[in-house]
Amino acid sequence: MLKLTQRLGPIAADQATDTLTLPYERRVLGRLKAQSDGGRALGWFLERGSVLRDGEGLRAEGGEIVRVRAADEPVVTARIAPGLPLARLAYHLGNRHVQLALGEDARGSYVRFPPDHVLEALAERLGASLERHEAPFDPEPGAYQQLDGHSHAQGHHHHEHRHPHAH
Repeated sequence: MLKLTQRLGPIAADQATDTLTLPYERRVLGRLKAQSDGGRALGWFLERGSVLRDGEGLRAEGGEIVRVRAADEPVVTARIAPGLPLARLAYHLGNRHVQLALGEDARGSYVRFPPDHVLEALAERLGASLERHEAPFDPEPGAYQQLDGHSHAQGHHHHEHRHPHAH
């Protein structure tokens, strides 16, 4: 088994000898045994609470590098006018303490989240058009993780916050 021990951050595809395509729920695990896209058995033991990002490289003890890829999985992509409507949509969805991916493509900006009928109804009430499909889900990393270097898990079970806000 190839033991992946070091996170390299984002790397170019040609820097890796193999890839590992996983859905979001498996990219949040600190410990994992999996099979690479090339068929190799591999595993890792990483810091808990960190998310392996799409395009991130992992180095094995022997120096081999594997690039992580976000798998296509069921998602809802909500599209709305730019500016205040988009900010309002992201705010209200984010205030529900769920993981959100923010992005833009040729069709404009979007907010993407796992299927959830409550969130979908909220997004539609705010004026978003929804597309239910399969696509990679690579949510935004937590801002505190970037600012202070520490990881703060943002799953459904974590409710410690450093910022005051009304519910």
